[in-house]
Amino acid sequence: MRVLLYGSELSTATAAAALAFVGHQVDWLLHEETPWAVLSTLDWLRREPELFQHLEQGMSQKTLRLIDRLDQAAPMDVVWLALSPSQRPAAKTLLGHALFKTHRVVLVNNSTFPVGDTERLHALMGEQHSSVALPDTLEEGRAWEAFTRPTRWLMGCDDAQGEQVLRELLRAFNRRQDVFQSMPRRAAELTKLAINGMLATRISYMNEIAGLADTLGVDVEHVRQGMGADTRIGFEYLYPGCGFGGPNFSRDLMRLADVQSQSGRASALLEQVMDINEQKKETLFRKLWTFFEGELVGRTVAIWGAAFKPGTTRIDHAPVLTLLEALWAQGVAVRLHDPAATQALKAVVGERDDLVLFTDDPYQACEGADALMLVTEWKTYWNPDWHRLAGLLGSRLILDGRNIFDPAFVASCGLRYRGIGRRADPTTY
Repeated sequence: MRVLLYGSELSTATAAAALAFVGHQVDWLLHEETPWAVLSTLDWLRREPELFQHLEQGMSQKTLRLIDRLDQAAPMDVVWLALSPSQRPAAKTLLGHALFKTHRVVLVNNSTFPVGDTERLHALMGEQHSSVALPDTLEEGRAWEAFTRPTRWLMGCDDAQGEQVLRELLRAFNRRQDVFQSMPRRAAELTKLAINGMLATRISYMNEIAGLADTLGVDVEHVRQGMGADTRIGFEYLYPGCGFGGPNFSRDLMRLADVQSQSGRASALLEQVMDINEQKKETLFRKLWTFFEGELVGRTVAIWGAAFKPGTTRIDHAPVLTLLEALWAQGVAVRLHDPAATQALKAVVGERDDLVLFTDDPYQACEGADALMLVTEWKTYWNPDWHRLAGLLGSRLILDGRNIFDPAFVASCGLRYRGIGRRADPTTY
């Protein structure tokens, strides 16, 4: 098929690479805010496993062509939109082009737009076209795998031709089993938001239980295991932590809250979920404050992890941003290690005397520090040299924001452990 892709998001780049990889003829029109000269240099694209090499392969094999203007595009069967919410005007401008008054296409809306926008864009193009809502469900760090070996696609479609074309477009990735969940367009758009709303609710609820466990002197891991063993609940997204972030997850929650508000059905539940999450981003700071009884001025803290999750360079809405502001407000100096996200962090907070960044050796961040905070659970942090850390950290304090360490083992190495709903102190040194 002949496909025109429009956008510069991760979802656009992944679709461009994957569709060209299986033989479709793809013209990629990047959004003017992020042309290829800029996009190709960004860490998040180059670090995404397998993606950049497949983009280069598509361009070298001429199944993927970069274009600067719509009039450079070849005649197309499909228009695939993957834009951010702020780029909605660009979609309307593109689809209002005279080209679509005569040439019939199928619109695939893979953008993070409000519920109902696929219908509105379809109306703008004209009823002679077909449209499909295909909400973006990719995960950063495994976008290529998620696209080429999907577990599900939410397909919002109200006509047979649109569904037929989309199934043919993605046939190479739908061979083992039918992964399409077909429903009306608005239903698909709302389902995507509802899924993320439910996942966020589970995380925030578990964080509330962890806070209660702290107060009652209960190890929340026992509670988590007991809850997860109940088949009505399960273990997924049942891990307490120091808050979630990310551009898509946080944005989808706000979009769902907006949909609720605009419909006249404001959601107290969603507001609570978002409030709890923002509060949890300060959890490690409050534990540090309690441990030192408020005497924080002049202290140094090491932080492991800045990215909002492992496998990405992004720090959008990441807990580390809230944590840093709280620490700096109390006169705490920070030494931070992250294998991928330090440049993104520096772009946000700038150069500071009270922030030193490291990308190679995580133990360098701990030199001269009083305590270590684990914020992002990169695999490189899972099994540190505890005896070495005991010698580096002045107060031998470990603040585990993701509960990835074993409290008893950490304490057996002479360190004080504080997790989210978990704690342990050494009996001997």
